[in-house]
Amino acid sequence: MSYDGILIINKEKGYTSNDVVSVLRGILKMKKIGHTGTLDPEATGVLPVCIGKATKTVGLITERDKEYSAVARLGVTTDTEDMTGRVLSRTDIPEGSEPGLEAVKEAFLSFKGKYEQIPPMYSAKKVNGRKLYELAREGVTIERKPCTVEIKDIVIKGYDFPLVSLSVSCGKGTYIRSLIRDAGERLGTGAAMESLERIRVSEYSIKDALTLKEVEELVFKGEIEGYIKSTESLFSSLPSITVRGRAEALLKNGNSFSVPETFNNGEYRVHFSDGAFAAVYSIKNGQAKPVKMFL
Repeated sequence: MSYDGILIINKEKGYTSNDVVSVLRGILKMKKIGHTGTLDPEATGVLPVCIGKATKTVGLITERDKEYSAVARLGVTTDTEDMTGRVLSRTDIPEGSEPGLEAVKEAFLSFKGKYEQIPPMYSAKKVNGRKLYELAREGVTIERKPCTVEIKDIVIKGYDFPLVSLSVSCGKGTYIRSLIRDAGERLGTGAAMESLERIRVSEYSIKDALTLKEVEELVFKGEIEGYIKSTESLFSSLPSITVRGRAEALLKNGNSFSVPETFNNGEYRVHFSDGAFAAVYSIKNGQAKPVKMFL
């Protein structure tokens, strides 16, 4: 059986994002499956996986905002920027001299908004065609150019030295490990990531997510289709239009078509006359042009 849509996986520790895709190909008996961005093997949580025609949306989902729940450990730095790596330094902080809650909040919240973040060596980011983690495993460290990232919100949920619990909402390309590293530098203690859970990608949250074992059980029962989000769900915030006649004929071939100039400029979900989702189009001054087709 073939499926189309977006399956929200609750990735468990020890799996890479590619591992998840490989396992799902076996469970669903399909090859056309793609994940929507690397989630560290030791991290857990939301990993949207696109299936069938929905693989056209992989890049779109990768660009969307994300939300994480993390724990930072103050007083230590590592080569991976998390506690799985080799310890590079430990800061001896006498009892009673630990940073206070207000200092911790100030350090982390200072990164709210846009800032220039240097990606970690142990990451899937490519430089000159090589993934940084491949170089790191060879013992090679190279200079990395900072990237502009956006921290939409940070909330310190708990603090019991040396551990800081926090939630972070951020834009694309943000490394929570590197945010914690930078906050540790600002505090003067150093810091590394203790744990990480992704709790939301775009509108897809952890409450919608299934473990691989749950997916396998649902496939066995013949009930998995009820848990696959439609491709259209990714564009639920866009207004919708239905086309008929000549416009529908043009839509079937992915061509532009005219609409009444009373339509506001912007992107729209476009449906065939039978209600089937066909595409996302951009309308400007009465002309509708294709952005992404899902025929």
